[in-house]
Amino acid sequence: MVAGLVAAPVAEPAAPLIVGLDNGDDAAVVQVRGDLAVISTADFFTPVVDDPYDWGRIAAANALSDVYAMGGTPVVAINLLGWPIDRLPYEVAAEVLRGGRDVAAAAGCHVAGGHSVDDPEPKYGMAVTGTADPARLMRNDAGRAGIPLSLTKPLGIGVLNSRHKNTGEVFPQAISAMTTLNDRASRDAVGAGITCATDVTGFGLLGHLFKLARASGVSAVVDAAAVEYLDGARDALAAGFVSGGTRRNLDWVRPHLDASVSEDELLLLADAQTSGGLLVAGEIPGAPVIGELVPAGDAVLMVR
Repeated sequence: MVAGLVAAPVAEPAAPLIVGLDNGDDAAVVQVRGDLAVISTADFFTPVVDDPYDWGRIAAANALSDVYAMGGTPVVAINLLGWPIDRLPYEVAAEVLRGGRDVAAAAGCHVAGGHSVDDPEPKYGMAVTGTADPARLMRNDAGRAGIPLSLTKPLGIGVLNSRHKNTGEVFPQAISAMTTLNDRASRDAVGAGITCATDVTGFGLLGHLFKLARASGVSAVVDAAAVEYLDGARDALAAGFVSGGTRRNLDWVRPHLDASVSEDELLLLADAQTSGGLLVAGEIPGAPVIGELVPAGDAVLMVR
């Protein structure tokens, strides 16, 4: 959305902004000296689960993920909280903040304050600052043909969250996936010399892969049978628990898509994730290879 609101490029000062708005990458990156880059990102959203502590954990993991997707280490975060002060007690907000604090602590990231506003709909997240070696950044425009694609978390979070919102059913596996940090996957990828990655969140696998392939000037092939899903994801889809965001994701990439799988399979591949895994151009331990980057062709995405 932000990219669409930018009417014209703004002249940049002398400070070397090495990752900005151009390719819709996961975070902004400024090089402050030869061996040090600063990563800046922010993310917040409305509740995806009923438990306030879990919501805080999920929102923090999701915000920290942008730094990990760039190959960085989170250093400090500030809370971003919108709260209906006349409708929800402060004790509930305190639980949300406790969840965020605990996940940030597990990441070795300080939480140094924040900002709150009176909001009729509760929202929570973080603005996160991290660091990285500029020579070892992972970006979404560094993919090359012939490189395999790996995905570090199973898909299906979106359809399970939709089912949870409509039925109240709780899916512990989904909560576990959303609260798991992408720190190890990031370290493994950087250690393997990988320079191209993104995290899979609101645009779904297909949307984020489309952005990566387009930015890199290549096409991508997905082996649908190799993609892993959370337990219950297919049942949730079959029961009709598909969000509008997931359908918009698929509609967005469809003009650039050549697929030989069912519409239901495509919806799962476009499923809007919250705090999803890393999509990495390369191979890392424990992550299934789900496809590869290929020379640019008529279709940016191919699903087989």
